[in-house]
Amino acid sequence: MRVERYARLLGVQVKASLLLAMQYRADFLLDAGIEVFWAASALVPLLVVYDVRASIAGWTFGEALVVTGWFTVLQGVLEGAINPSLTTVVEHVRKGTLDLVLLKPADAQFLLSTARFLPWRAVNVVSGALLFVYAFHVLGRSPSLGDVAASLVLLGAASAILYAFWILTVSATFYVVRLDNLTYLFTSVFDAARWPAPVFRGIVRFVFTFVIPLVVMTTMPAEALLGNLGVAPLLTACAAAAAYSAFARFVWVRAIARYTSASS
Repeated sequence: MRVERYARLLGVQVKASLLLAMQYRADFLLDAGIEVFWAASALVPLLVVYDVRASIAGWTFGEALVVTGWFTVLQGVLEGAINPSLTTVVEHVRKGTLDLVLLKPADAQFLLSTARFLPWRAVNVVSGALLFVYAFHVLGRSPSLGDVAASLVLLGAASAILYAFWILTVSATFYVVRLDNLTYLFTSVFDAARWPAPVFRGIVRFVFTFVIPLVVMTTMPAEALLGNLGVAPLLTACAAAAAYSAFARFVWVRAIARYTSASS
């Protein structure tokens, strides 16, 4: 079956990335340690702000920690599973070597999206889980199984939206010569997701809700885990993820049609 075939291809790609990473075990452990350090540094802004205020925009320190936890998890997804593979598209387009992928008997977007993984970035997922434990310790309670299930559904929706936006960014490679500024801009904007959505006001709040839905990426999963999210927002987030994914696929297909190989 088609699904089984692509599942096997994904397994091969992941295994190759693991073997490549484990060739240099000292580097693997060092990189993992650095990831833990950066995850811990994400707490510094919260500690500074909440040292002088009990709450910000209605969010307490413990609740904001849950948002930071989701930000840390998604950062691991972005830098470990999405970014490494798709940045190779830029070099393929510049060198005109994308033919090597397009001629293979599999979907080019899938092959490029799973070409490389950075396993040590998975440490961010563990760091995020530890932040959840600490956050609920501060709050003095635990999430219910239903809240955990809803937040995991939203994690899938958030990852899909994150991937869709990265596909849209990479698709710009077929129209512009350099993509560095776009990738830096995307990363900088995503950094704002470490804060609860009510912190933002005016046009910024509108952009982060409807244009680049950072709200769906971190604030809504946090609200779900805290038990403050209803069924309607959950379904809306899933619909938004499906819409962004479909739009990204449409743009990718149109962009790939513009590709001119080195031999053309």
